[in-house]
Amino acid sequence: MEGQNMSKVVLLACGSFNPITNMHLRMFELARDHLEDTGRYRVIKGIISPVSDGYKKKGLIEACHRVEMVRLATENSQWITVDSWECLQPEWVETLKVIRHHYEEQMAAEQNEDDVDTVRYAKKRRYLEGTTHLKIRECPQLMMLCGADVLESFVIPNLWKQDDIAEILGRYGLVCITRSGSDPYKFIHQSDLLWKYRKNIHVVPEWVTNEISATHVRRALRRGQSVRYLLPDDVVHYIQEHQLYNSDTEQKNVDVILAPLQRYTGASSS
Repeated sequence: MEGQNMSKVVLLACGSFNPITNMHLRMFELARDHLEDTGRYRVIKGIISPVSDGYKKKGLIEACHRVEMVRLATENSQWITVDSWECLQPEWVETLKVIRHHYEEQMAAEQNEDDVDTVRYAKKRRYLEGTTHLKIRECPQLMMLCGADVLESFVIPNLWKQDDIAEILGRYGLVCITRSGSDPYKFIHQSDLLWKYRKNIHVVPEWVTNEISATHVRRALRRGQSVRYLLPDDVVHYIQEHQLYNSDTEQKNVDVILAPLQRYTGASSS
């Protein structure tokens, strides 16, 4: 039967989403098309996980606003949703731990479905004796979704742990959306670690180039310029209503070292 041997996939994007843009949403559509065009995957869900305030990134506004903007941006989507677990953590959580959390959540959800099926079909089991058994539902594969800038950040000293990158690529997999001027294939070729797991890295070309950047959006907002059609309309209205992104918010965490750099730099020097 068509699709019988396809692996179900859940796409997980972690990041600041400060604010979420149309390009963030577009990445999910590109990734789904690419994976399903291979004939080996069926993408069943997309999850957006905004980082916690503890990440300490310059200009990062409160998580409550960022989560609400993502919720507004995805409320009409049939398959993309926001998850607040990561951003509700009191301290920054490594991306690998976020991925593990969502994988465990997917496993628990599948187990619950199996339990329901067990009860639902208990009376019919006698008809299956000697022929087949109830098939345990396969847990969906969780893949990290990101842009080429995240892939390139893997080599920035003290930003990622090498063991974390190895597990993310080796156990889960990565879907990387290209951007203008980037060459993910060359970057993978130049890194021994990325080369080792190259078969688990799905590079997706963006033929219709779109250079929407949250940094550029925040700059336009600070200057009172329009950002319509760069963000979903409901997100634009939310920003206007709450008067987000101004010169004061851009100075937030300006003199603070990014959380992973604080954590890993201390660990490497001890």
